Amino acid sequence: MDWNKTKTIFIITFLILDLFLGYQLMQKRNSSQLDVILEATIEEQLEANGITYVEIPKEITKASYVSGKSKIFSHADIQKLKNQKVAASDQPILQATFVHPIPLANFRDPDSLNEFLRQNIIHGKDYEFWMFDEKKRTIICFQKYDQKMIYNNASSMLLLRLNERDEVVSYKQTMLYDLEKYDKKQDIIPAIKAIETLYKKDYLKPGDRVTTIELGYYALVHFTASQVLTPTWHIVVNGKKDYFIHAFEGQFINDEGNALE
Repeated sequence: MDWNKTKTIFIITFLILDLFLGYQLMQKRNSSQLDVILEATIEEQLEANGITYVEIPKEITKASYVSGKSKIFSHADIQKLKNQKVAASDQPILQATFVHPIPLANFRDPDSLNEFLRQNIIHGKDYEFWMFDEKKRTIICFQKYDQKMIYNNASSMLLLRLNERDEVVSYKQTMLYDLEKYDKKQDIIPAIKAIETLYKKDYLKPGDRVTTIELGYYALVHFTASQVLTPTWHIVVNGKKDYFIHAFEGQFINDEGNALE
């Protein structure tokens, strides 16, 4: 056996093995560093694409699930209503018509709308303006809990029908009651991570602006006697498109618009 030749082969073999292991180690290190860079620079990626956003909430770090039940509007509830004809009592949907329509010319003014709600709607102070459907001439209001809105839930919604003179002629109302938070609080994803979810799913285009980001609640199962509401980030893009992100898991919620009809 030619020992020198054998030794040379071993040296070359170990050298190749060392180079291979070194390359593998470098690949893992670079991949790990890249993940850290991407995680730390989402703001830079948004800036590079001309995507801007309003000041985002940073003080909210924990939240809880909330449970509630669908309210059945009793005869006693209905007796408190003035200037209204109600279709039926003991139902989860209250349908009422005003005997004399009530003017509401400036419904986009929160003070004006809130005053109308307090005077004419059961627990009206617990509802807030969401949008105006011009085609159906309907004001859509969502119920609130703990100053946070419950989004697109058919069990906690108020629809006010207007005539051509901007008078409220009738409405439909549903409501959740016995709302309470679960004892255990959980960490929620930061608001910037919710924006990142939209960015990674390509819902944010170059030049877009996030005009609203706020925390509310969402029920993934609608119109059941008992519901569990999930803390949810509500994000508005360019002042017109609404998105919802699960605040615990960071998942995109595919909203299907669960409105009353």
